[in-house]
Amino acid sequence: MQRASRLKRELSLLTTEPPPGITCWQNENQLDNLRAQILGAADTPYEKGIFNLEIIVPERYPFEPPKICFLTPIYHPNIDSAGRICLDVLKLPPKGAWRPSLNISTLLTSIQLLMAEPNPDDPLMADISSEYKYNKQLFLLNAKEWTEKYASQQTRVRNTLCLLS
Repeated sequence: MQRASRLKRELSLLTTEPPPGITCWQNENQLDNLRAQILGAADTPYEKGIFNLEIIVPERYPFEPPKICFLTPIYHPNIDSAGRICLDVLKLPPKGAWRPSLNISTLLTSIQLLMAEPNPDDPLMADISSEYKYNKQLFLLNAKEWTEKYASQQTRVRNTLCLLS
């Protein structure tokens, strides 16, 4: 009961006062299955990209963090090809920093910040991390290419047209 009322309150706040560049909603009216979109921040290789995420809220929320993963492919040292995210606030202590006082809005904002400022010292993708550290220009080029290929609005329009025809 506490979980449902907290989630409703959080979703209401995310709808009325969303963090800049972030939207979040229920997927098919299921309170424990949410979707979110994060807009790539200006002056990053993800600029103008629209990244979709899936949020699965566990039964023990807020005592256990939600499971969040990218549905849109992204070229990033801390996000793997399955969309899993390496971020301490998404894990329980002692290895993680999740606390029940955190909420979905905070998590999405943290992910948005991670997109803008990768942590190459705690990578999920070692090759991309190495590229980020030692050949940043190539990393920026690849990340921008992926953003244009998978997360741009033109890509979305083309994919929608292909589905309709």
